[in-house]
Amino acid sequence: MTAGVTKTTAGTDWGKADFEAIYNCPDPRRYFTTLQPLDYQIPHHGQAVFRTVTETLTRHRSDRPPLNVVDLCCSYGVNAALLNHQLSLSELYDRYTALRPDAPTTRQLVDEDRTFFASRRRAESVRITGIDAADRAVGYAREVGLLDQGFAENLETDAPSPELRRALAGTDLITVTGGVGYITARTFGHLFDSVDTPPWVAAFVLRTVSYRPVSALLARAGLVTEKLPTRTFRQRRFADGDERRGAFEALAGHGLSTTGKEADGFYHADLYLSRPAADVAALPLEELLPD
Repeated sequence: MTAGVTKTTAGTDWGKADFEAIYNCPDPRRYFTTLQPLDYQIPHHGQAVFRTVTETLTRHRSDRPPLNVVDLCCSYGVNAALLNHQLSLSELYDRYTALRPDAPTTRQLVDEDRTFFASRRRAESVRITGIDAADRAVGYAREVGLLDQGFAENLETDAPSPELRRALAGTDLITVTGGVGYITARTFGHLFDSVDTPPWVAAFVLRTVSYRPVSALLARAGLVTEKLPTRTFRQRRFADGDERRGAFEALAGHGLSTTGKEADGFYHADLYLSRPAADVAALPLEELLPD
């Protein structure tokens, strides 16, 4: 078992390893040092996809810039860092896993990160609201300037606060790279109850998880969901043999083969994009994101 993974839990459908200990630390260092040995890479894939989607949406809605993006399960603002800054995921790993004799306190790291990210801000940046149940992670991302607004709220158990409802009103795009399964159609229902116009939704979803309940809810809101048919995306390596066996059993239960995918030792995710039918007809997903 990788360091930082406390146990294999039965809290999910297939016994996914429990990384609870790294999700709400005072700063991101433990998160990155734990996930680097597992080659956690889905934010890297999200960076390319979300930039393409936001550029398309910006052209589509040029009458009201800047674009408003809501990142679900935002954690320490990793997706925000990659979307709005001249940075790669490997550079974030290097930054937070480097062994330094003068290892900064969290307070010092906040100050350093605020300068670091500000110096790498892209001119094409968008406004990002982050939502995550982990209050310290959201607070860190907000304090260093990765999130324009951040809310430590659990929309699986509670309706959005009045402040979050106001922040959601003008949402153009909802993104998520790893939370579906922990969050369900219940969270998406709360979000869509709070928006003026249905936003686009771009979601990376592990193949062990069914996206049907969420896509059905989005359909009722007037959105058509496409799944990218040409490829899947590696998320991370399996933490141990138990997790691998559990994932294979879950995939078999969904009637999915692991050949050419999870057989390589990694979780694989599908990409779903939900949009109004007119937008889908004008630019199908395979044209928006050629392989």
